[in-house]
Amino acid sequence: MIALIVAHFALAACAGPLVHRLGRRAFVVLATPPAAATVWALTRWNTAASGGADTWSWQWIPDYGVAVDLRLDALSELMVLLAAGVGGLVLLYCASYFTDDTPQLGRFAGNLLAFAGAMLALVLADDLITLYVFWELTTVFSYLLIGHGSEHRHSRRSALQALVVTTLGGLAMLVGFLILGHAAGTYRISAIVADPPEATLAVSVAVVLVLCGALSKSAIWPFSMWLPNAMAAPTPVSAYLHAAAMVKAGVYLVARLAPAFADVPVWKPVVLVLGGATMLLGGWRALRLNDLKLVLAYGTVSQLGFLTLLAGTGNRNAALAAVAMILGHALFKAPLFLVTGIVDHATGTRDLRRLSGVGRSLPYVAAVALLAAASMAALPPLLGFAAKEAAFEALLHGTTAERWALAAVVAGSALTTAYTLRFVWGAFARKPGLPDTPVHGVGWAFLAPPALLAVLGLVLGPGVGWTDRLLGAYADTFPADPHPYHLALWHGLGTALLLSALAWAAGAVLFLGRTHVTRISRRIAWPTADSVFGHLLLGQERLALQVTGFIQRGSLSVYLATTLLVMLAGQLAVLVVDTPWDGAVRPRLWDNPLQGAVAALTCAAALLCLTVRRRMKAVVLAGLTGYGAALLFVVQGAPDLALTQFCVETVSMIVFVLVLRRMPVHFQETVSTWRRAARIPVALASAATVGVGLWVAAAARTAQPAGAAMVEEVADHGLKDVVATILVDLRAWDTMGESAVLAAAAIGVTSLIYLHRRSEGTMAQEELQGRTAWSLSAQHSARLPQGDDVAPERSWLAAGSTLAPEHRSIVFEVVARLLFHPILVLSVYLLFCAESLPGGGFVAGLVAGLAMITRYLAGGRFELAEAAPLQPGLFTGLGLFISTGVGLLGLVDGTVLHAFTYHGHLPVFGDYHLSTSVLFDFGVYLLVLGVVLDIVRALGAKVDRQIERAAGVLAPEGGPEAGGSPR
Repeated sequence: MIALIVAHFALAACAGPLVHRLGRRAFVVLATPPAAATVWALTRWNTAASGGADTWSWQWIPDYGVAVDLRLDALSELMVLLAAGVGGLVLLYCASYFTDDTPQLGRFAGNLLAFAGAMLALVLADDLITLYVFWELTTVFSYLLIGHGSEHRHSRRSALQALVVTTLGGLAMLVGFLILGHAAGTYRISAIVADPPEATLAVSVAVVLVLCGALSKSAIWPFSMWLPNAMAAPTPVSAYLHAAAMVKAGVYLVARLAPAFADVPVWKPVVLVLGGATMLLGGWRALRLNDLKLVLAYGTVSQLGFLTLLAGTGNRNAALAAVAMILGHALFKAPLFLVTGIVDHATGTRDLRRLSGVGRSLPYVAAVALLAAASMAALPPLLGFAAKEAAFEALLHGTTAERWALAAVVAGSALTTAYTLRFVWGAFARKPGLPDTPVHGVGWAFLAPPALLAVLGLVLGPGVGWTDRLLGAYADTFPADPHPYHLALWHGLGTALLLSALAWAAGAVLFLGRTHVTRISRRIAWPTADSVFGHLLLGQERLALQVTGFIQRGSLSVYLATTLLVMLAGQLAVLVVDTPWDGAVRPRLWDNPLQGAVAALTCAAALLCLTVRRRMKAVVLAGLTGYGAALLFVVQGAPDLALTQFCVETVSMIVFVLVLRRMPVHFQETVSTWRRAARIPVALASAATVGVGLWVAAAARTAQPAGAAMVEEVADHGLKDVVATILVDLRAWDTMGESAVLAAAAIGVTSLIYLHRRSEGTMAQEELQGRTAWSLSAQHSARLPQGDDVAPERSWLAAGSTLAPEHRSIVFEVVARLLFHPILVLSVYLLFCAESLPGGGFVAGLVAGLAMITRYLAGGRFELAEAAPLQPGLFTGLGLFISTGVGLLGLVDGTVLHAFTYHGHLPVFGDYHLSTSVLFDFGVYLLVLGVVLDIVRALGAKVDRQIERAAGVLAPEGGPEAGGSPR
């Protein structure tokens, strides 16, 4: 099972090169994973039909019970055959539908195959969280497929609408899953269905939330607006996602959970009422539309309401009818969509008012459409008829609510007959007064996929008994019925057949009176759900603008004060109500007086920040508070934390200074005296509240501290530095996440500064036509001694020639050049000594970054380019790649981030060991170095470049700078 899923995603990743090399013929290759999944499912038919199941499980994080569970039973067998079988045929259809020069065909092919893989995993998932993951993957891929024609506004809007509606439903469903898993004590779907939790209020809420996700996915009212708009997607997407796969996911989830939760009081009212309403509203809307795809789209909405109603009824016979109808719907709706694509391809239009005589020009296409349409109208001897008869029979002998639902189903079936006739007439009939539509021929390969599906619907009508064992195996998971129904084409004359005849006759009358029906439908039409959705989005946007305009006043001090006051109010409310300090150990002022002295100086520096008006003074004072915190770490005996704090504070101060070059010297915000006075008590109260909160949190500990256990664990591995081991081994997940966040934040901030291009070109000195930014502000003095022309000159910096003599500091240049390599060596030492001494990849990367900053401060941006000629993004990306790769390497032993250690002996050096934790830390080292370089280039070199461009001392565009390429 897992191999088939992985094969879909692996080949989807190769779709671009395949399409580039093979053109549209690549779809034939891409159809092999769905074809293999179909063959595999057929080989497991007997096992599933006998009530058995094939399972696969991978214990991802055993200690926390996190596993990936897959299961193939009768219901999954049916869904795999539909998702894989129809998916394979749609991919073959794409080979004829598209041309070799279709834009972005490789991306489309990859997304379509990846969607098929996600859908396959969804119907095989036997774990609620696993199901949710692949549920959202189908949402993402459907968004990409619907928005394939992104140059069109309608395609973009339709894709966004589908994403918003289904994602909101999915998030509600996730909350429901969490509640169900907690109530049941397991997230294993088969276990929950076998032994459902008691129907408490929490379970009822969870059921409603899960139904929100299922109904939004299957376009049930009031979530139905996204499906018709999704017809902006290419026809193969409509045939697959909106007939056989994605929209069936919600129906599948209802069918999967119905044996366990159909008796929960809130289940049936939601499913029966919304399912019946959707069937009627969708069918009625389809009667007045002229686009063939939209007729089928609203017909699909109607049929999905019917399927949801049947799947959620909660008795054996209705469940049997539901799965039979799921199969029949896929076998008639997918070929109808595919035939619509053929008609559009052959005639250039889908407007039934412009189509005439197409049936005579394309008789084989018309024959395929007639077969599929007859099954949709439930005419014998097709599969749709057998499934509809089973549905009528099941609802007829049900409860009072189910008989009311039967009335809605019969009315909906009449509408189905009417819009089926409208589709066939509109697409293929010859219309009076309208000349025959010119068409071009259709190849057999183009027609074969829909023809195969339509013929299957014809064959499985008389042969529906062949599927009875498989579909009955799912139906038998419900309580036994005293009169179990069995699928057959003919059950004799009875009420069910009479209701079918009534639906056919009523549908024919509606079609014959289509002019009056259309007029009435448009006269009484409510505002469409799509327009309601648009107005809701517009209203939300306007509300957001008003709220933003009211709150966001452009004052950072107001924002910070608001945040602190809200935090202060919340914390004080909790402290006053709970009085958590009762029984808490009294805090000590200090462990030794030196801590008190450092703390007092640090607080004094922080308070002085409130009084200064010059930005540089504020930065220096803020930096002193950071250095004061680092000194507290030193006094407390935490050298790792102290070293990291010193490095972070130094880099931060340098970044502040670089930013201040483009800002006014003084704070320009006009603050009244009373507002300035109010800031001090707000700041002091916030600080005191945070301090009390920390004391209370520390005093509330009931368990033994984990420090002793961590020290023992580290010692057992022959290591000494507990902090570094925690970061790269015991809590490596946290480090990996924080590294990714750091990289994303740095890239985001610097991208805002670069705005257009992140590359700085060649950074060659030849682009300079005058002095650098570091000498533009000074008057170049001609009276300075120039020295002896024949005297030897030593250049300490590679870019020293770009500096103005009056701005050069020979001492600084010498020191920078002499210390550059030792600092780099120190950073490497800090990296490799972290197992036993203070250090680590993070602080080592900061130290290496400081070495680069020193070169920049001594010689400017050209000196930085000489010291670090590679792009910072290379270091950042390589660091993330190494850390992630080391983490995935642990899968060899069964779990992510498992550490491996190799012990060896060298003749001269003696015993040694190599650990993957060091490699992980090396990735962190490169990432931090890349982030520091990126910030220095953005706030230092980039700002220098802007100053030089404004002064006109750069080479014109098209020179070296223009040679840069986006990174």
